[in-house]
Amino acid sequence: MDIYLLVIIAIGLSVAMAGAWAIQRATGLSGWIDTIWSLTVGAGGIAAAILADGSFGRRSIVLMLVALWSLRLASHIGLRTKGAKEDPRYAKFSEEWGDSAPWRLFVFLQVQALAAFVLVLAVYLAAANDKYLLRPLDFLALAVGFVALGGEAASDAQLARFRRSSCARTGVCEVGMWRYSRHPNYFFEWLFWCCFPLFALAGPIWSWLSLLAPIMMYWLLVHVSGIPPLEDYMLRTRGAKFVALQQRVNAFFPGPHRKSSSNPNGDAL
Repeated sequence: MDIYLLVIIAIGLSVAMAGAWAIQRATGLSGWIDTIWSLTVGAGGIAAAILADGSFGRRSIVLMLVALWSLRLASHIGLRTKGAKEDPRYAKFSEEWGDSAPWRLFVFLQVQALAAFVLVLAVYLAAANDKYLLRPLDFLALAVGFVALGGEAASDAQLARFRRSSCARTGVCEVGMWRYSRHPNYFFEWLFWCCFPLFALAGPIWSWLSLLAPIMMYWLLVHVSGIPPLEDYMLRTRGAKFVALQQRVNAFFPGPHRKSSSNPNGDAL
């Protein structure tokens, strides 16, 4: 494992997120933070895949996956952010932090840089695996990666269409994949990072560190910066309709649509 390369990448991630902080302070739009973070992880992952010691075929596949993920997510968030209001998650953080919000946001973004490094490390370990291509685990990894990319893109598109409908201002999204999970985009985001450990495992002993990526993403999305602040916002703005949704639909893992005794929003949304 090339420690020197990983240190250089870690420094680059930190500098990029410092730049994201400066852009947020200049524009007042925190959505650019997630756009830059997606591009930063993608750039770090591409560099790691190019410079890893694995076979050319393995490095190429890993590079393709992380590049597709980065470009799709960054373009989606960027287009959503342009001309939009402040992200409710960051707005809540800013409200809680008060006058100390600027420097606390800077520290928070450096923590995001650390999270980005964990993801890039998984990409590096996947690309550095010198086992022959394509093993059964590699086929499974490819399937997981493409299903996750397609599922997240479809979830985002379904939500975008709902937001353009007349029901969006007071209703809750329950179309397509959103009928089976309250946050299918988060589920598929987590699932995507499960593909790199599959590429990495059976390599050197440190390849098991790649499991930190899906473990960390699950913790962040489900317990920290994903579902909790977003659902708090939805409860404040949608009230009983969102409570009823919580009774019918799983929070994260897709599952059968449960019937609720009361459905103030109907099943048509």
